[in-house]
Amino acid sequence: MMVSASSSIVVSGGCAQFSPDGGMSLVSDLSTAAIGQPAAKIHDEHDAAAAEARVAELLSRTMTPDAAVQIALVNNRGLQAAYNELGVSEAMMVEASLPPSPTVTLSRLIQPSSIEIEAQILQNVLGLLTLPRRREIAEDRFLQAQKRAVDETLKIAADARRGYYRAVAANEQVVLLRQAVTSAETVSDFAKKLGETGGMAKLDQAREHAFTAEVGGQLAQARLTQRLERERLNQSLGLWGVQLQYKLPDKLPALPAKPKIEDDIETEAVLSRIDLEIARMEIAILAKEFGLTRATRFIDVLEVRGIRRIEKNKVSDIDYALGPGPTLVRTETQRTEKVRWRGFDVDFQIPIYDFGEVRTRRAEETYMGTVNRLIEKAVNVRSEARQAYQAYRGTYDVVRHYEREILPLRQIITEQTLLNYNGMLVDVFQLLADARARIDTNVQAATARRDFWLAKVDLHTAVLGGRESGVAPTAVAAGSGG
Repeated sequence: MMVSASSSIVVSGGCAQFSPDGGMSLVSDLSTAAIGQPAAKIHDEHDAAAAEARVAELLSRTMTPDAAVQIALVNNRGLQAAYNELGVSEAMMVEASLPPSPTVTLSRLIQPSSIEIEAQILQNVLGLLTLPRRREIAEDRFLQAQKRAVDETLKIAADARRGYYRAVAANEQVVLLRQAVTSAETVSDFAKKLGETGGMAKLDQAREHAFTAEVGGQLAQARLTQRLERERLNQSLGLWGVQLQYKLPDKLPALPAKPKIEDDIETEAVLSRIDLEIARMEIAILAKEFGLTRATRFIDVLEVRGIRRIEKNKVSDIDYALGPGPTLVRTETQRTEKVRWRGFDVDFQIPIYDFGEVRTRRAEETYMGTVNRLIEKAVNVRSEARQAYQAYRGTYDVVRHYEREILPLRQIITEQTLLNYNGMLVDVFQLLADARARIDTNVQAATARRDFWLAKVDLHTAVLGGRESGVAPTAVAAGSGG
């Protein structure tokens, strides 16, 4: 009777149910707000066919950064696995909101003259009493899992953009070096003809041919980098088979007219970072769990067992009656007699050796450790935001310097050197030195432009989330070739 009353009270409070979309509506809304693209979970074959058609449509055109993100969000199976984990978290939330199931025990004992049948139903009363708090904690855990799904979405989107910019930059390097090889081969052929007429020494011819060979080696390395970067992009987008036949631009986009100005990048990051919000939620959840631990510190187990026992005994009734003559006739009749027993017992466990101190101390230390990690993360987030913004502005200024100062000057030098060479005012060695410097400058300018776009992605992740912990901004390596 006690067990049934407790169960009816808890059940009347309502239980959590599965959401129609598995919690994806919040994930999609937050992803749209952060990256301008909604998240989508593939539930069945119909969704898979629609995603495949969408990917094919995007791949039929020259790829853009936004198209790369759209493809990754529906085609990256690692991201879909993260959404499946969100579904698992929802199932755990629904399970935690249900009252603990009773345990039923049936036993049957037979003796020659009796049968004993016993039925027991065991209910965890402590689980029923703490169900509202446990349900609340489970709902918070599910909301936290939704935020983790958003963070994973932002990571995949950032990886797709980085892969896109790296692959396009590799294409640009190949185009620049291919033009350089063409020019070097023209000069080399000219030097060969001069050598045949005796107008150029063999040593000078060797220098010309060596220059052409060196540029060819740089082109071969650039083509290798091009293939590798494209494969990395394929991996980020989840492409394979016929999907690999897509087209990328040969040049990175032009820089924006003005760089983004951030007056208080630290505050924006602290308020917006999704992983920091997840850490804050962990603190709140642990606080609730700590309160539950303190409330149950003196009783670990509280179970009520209802017992009903039925004994069936064979009883003989003997009657005596006068028979014919002076004799008594003995009559024996068999019947079954039932004896019913009802009752209950209570099982509870008292931690008499530590009075719950071990569980309480463990909960306290876990809570404080999480608080300290949150503070550390907040400090790191501020530093990451500052570092990402410095890299963003620094690479922007570097690219602008190349475009406004170095490249125009290098073009003037090239034109004047060629005029002087045609006028026989400079020799071929100065022409070669200028060609080598021009190639290096163009490669460095393209590398700086690539680093700016990577720094832009890093700035976005440093402010909103989707950033791998402890990873320095890519643009710190600005100026490196390849």
